[in-house]
Amino acid sequence: MRSISFAIAFVGALVLGLPLYGAEPATTQSAPVLPVDVYHIGVDDVLQVSVWHNPDLSVTAVPVRPDGRISVPLAGDVIAGGRTPDEVATTIREKLSLYVREPQVVVILTELRSHEYLSRVRVTGAVRQPVSIPYRQGMTVLDAVLAANGTTEFAAPDRTELYRKDGQLTKAMDVNLSKILKKGDLTTNYPVQPGDIITVPERAF
Repeated sequence: MRSISFAIAFVGALVLGLPLYGAEPATTQSAPVLPVDVYHIGVDDVLQVSVWHNPDLSVTAVPVRPDGRISVPLAGDVIAGGRTPDEVATTIREKLSLYVREPQVVVILTELRSHEYLSRVRVTGAVRQPVSIPYRQGMTVLDAVLAANGTTEFAAPDRTELYRKDGQLTKAMDVNLSKILKKGDLTTNYPVQPGDIITVPERAF
């Protein structure tokens, strides 16, 4: 049951833009900080750059330009596209160290707006390999689950859910993955859309 709760929390965090830990699912966007330690920044993402004890060098909302760069006071233009927040912070720290003694820099991703992030389809829960895959035209639920190497022996595939953002709300669509995989019944083999999340819960023992 704990795995089911985690999967639901994970889905809610990704769909609604909420922090993964300690957050309650909601139906509105409110994401001051996102847990993206391994996320690679994309064009149009919005960053917050904080320089400890130097508020004049900090910026609260700096978008990543089409050239993949951001502008930071004193540090100038810094390449952010394709890099992690920690990597960007290291570059800014190196540039500021020419003017500030041992600067402490933190880069936080506050808004995920990049096309690459928004256009992906994610499969999580009781699958053999949770994945985040690029959306392609014609992709279905089955395609996405197969990309995750199918379900585990602990899965409850008949209780699979497809989560889709619809304006400010998130709707859930029931997917009977068991019928799709075992009987070839494609009734709930829905075409997926960019940003969809498919979660396969574990069965109750």
